[in-house]
Amino acid sequence: MPAMDAPQQLLLAALLFLLPAALLLHLLRTRGKRPRLPPGPPSLPLIGSVVWLTNSLADIEPLLRRLFARHGPVVALRVGPHLSVFVADRRLAHAALVERGAALADRPSLSSVRLLGENENTITRASYGAVWRLLRRNLVAETLHPSRVRLFAPARAWVRRVLVDKLAEAGPNPAPVVETFQYAMFCLLVLMCFGERLDEPAVRAIAAAQRESLIYLSRSMAVFAFFPAVTKHIFRSRLDRARALRRRIRELFLPLINARREYRRRGGEPRKETTFEHSYVDTLLDIKLHEDGDRSLTDDEIILLCSEFLNAGTDTTSTGLQWIMAELVKNPAIQEKLHADIEATTGTDGDKEEVTEEDVHKMPYLKAVILEGLRKHPPGHFVLPHKAAEDMEIGGYLIPKGTTVNFMVAEMGRDEREWKDPMEFSPERFLPGGDGEGVDVTGTKGIRMMPFGVGRRICAGLGIAMLHLEYFVANMVREFEWHEVPGEEVDFAEKNEFTVVMKKPLRPRLVPRRIQSTSAH
Repeated sequence: MPAMDAPQQLLLAALLFLLPAALLLHLLRTRGKRPRLPPGPPSLPLIGSVVWLTNSLADIEPLLRRLFARHGPVVALRVGPHLSVFVADRRLAHAALVERGAALADRPSLSSVRLLGENENTITRASYGAVWRLLRRNLVAETLHPSRVRLFAPARAWVRRVLVDKLAEAGPNPAPVVETFQYAMFCLLVLMCFGERLDEPAVRAIAAAQRESLIYLSRSMAVFAFFPAVTKHIFRSRLDRARALRRRIRELFLPLINARREYRRRGGEPRKETTFEHSYVDTLLDIKLHEDGDRSLTDDEIILLCSEFLNAGTDTTSTGLQWIMAELVKNPAIQEKLHADIEATTGTDGDKEEVTEEDVHKMPYLKAVILEGLRKHPPGHFVLPHKAAEDMEIGGYLIPKGTTVNFMVAEMGRDEREWKDPMEFSPERFLPGGDGEGVDVTGTKGIRMMPFGVGRRICAGLGIAMLHLEYFVANMVREFEWHEVPGEEVDFAEKNEFTVVMKKPLRPRLVPRRIQSTSAH
């Protein structure tokens, strides 16, 4: 090989120097363009984010507010080795949940559920796939479809009488009303679920079992998110307690499910006065899991789905009712405007027994009151967590596959950049000319508020939840004047249970607007 002259040697040396430099520059530029993980506090091995050294999961909402103020609308926390991302911006939520809905339609699995030995074949917990689609389609088409909902109109009328009578029993003395709301909603949902109008002790037994289990699981099981292989031994008593609560629910539900089986076996006849022709259990007994050899649901799977149905329709609705009625107590002018709207629609005939479901659809101010209550006081301040099915971007940040992603419902509804005076209770904002005019709670075209979530995992019961809130609020305002009591002033401080409830329960003084009629419970 001929020797290189000096210019060739110089050129070669330059190439040998410049090529690595160019490659390094390219890598640096590529890295700079590649999305990075969302910001958040530093992490430690095993523990996750260092904030868990001084904060608990129960305090996560105020912690997240501080992180949003510091880092912007997308932040990351680690719980043990698991990455969780939280999003507070409505536009980013729409892009993630609606525009790219399939990428976030899955659910993360929970260590506590696995440790309890339960499967996740429920509508809220199932992975995005054939089983979830089957269960959700069954609920929507066979129980929550408007034609099915109308079948339960007599049940709602009965529960309205129960609710009014229970509220009237307190007389002029202030009494906590949320327990009455919870009992009334359990009366209704138990009937819809099992097709049987149960007596008060039976309903209260189910309500107590459901509520105790729900609150215990939400408060005491979060510890298993950290080192489940270790914590399952350290906190074994918590698992034992959770299993005992589940067994109690099974003892209450299984006889009702078997009674429905027997009722169907007899062809629906003879039917008792307290037995309804349709129930949610009926639809569950008909399901065949095609992905699992066309098998029927097991008793334990039916029990879990019934428990989910009751939780979804009772606690959230009773919580929403308490917040809305608290605002009407605190804002008597709004209460009287709503009452005038009710009277204008139904007439002043005192003999008319109720505000009917047909009536409530004609009351725009009533709907505005309900929407304002859900905007300012959403029963859930987070949606149920989503799981990224693939690597994706949110707000320019990388969200790796498998990451848990959650969205801040309350932050979006109270965002002062989107709502005028967001902490004021102003139903007028949802009337023509208001800053909430034409708002779509499904979030299809854009998110302003999302009390029911949005996208593919939006709450299946959105329609019936709105109906129940409108129907029961209208009838309670028609029956009573709701007054604040000295010493029992309305306090809007919040408390985390399964939903976000009033820390100091509402205790109003109720004054009948018309003569109460007695009715059997």
